Amino acid sequence: MVNYRTDLDNTFAALSHPTRRHILTRLEREHECTISDLAQPLGMKLPALMKHLDVLANASLIRRFKEGRTVTVRISPMPLRQALGWLHRYDRFWTPRLDRLKAYAEAKDKR
Repeated sequence: MVNYRTDLDNTFAALSHPTRRHILTRLEREHECTISDLAQPLGMKLPALMKHLDVLANASLIRRFKEGRTVTVRISPMPLRQALGWLHRYDRFWTPRLDRLKAYAEAKDKR
């Protein structure tokens, strides 16, 4: 059973920062990256990147593997699946309201 209170809190807290979302997007696209590869396009120093990676690792959104002196990072999708499952439970409440808002905005544009 998923402990929503802590697991979801950690997941959403980790996703709240654009740098961490960028890291996850890149890892999703490239499957795995070294820490140096992740740091380069972000223009940040290694200690700052390591803090972001620690937050992602604490939320179980990434896994790190060390081979020699090289640390490789991979995405771990399970927490994202759990968050998506939680969000889908509320989809039935949001969708009709958003559909009405869209219809209202479109009708107002026509006027």
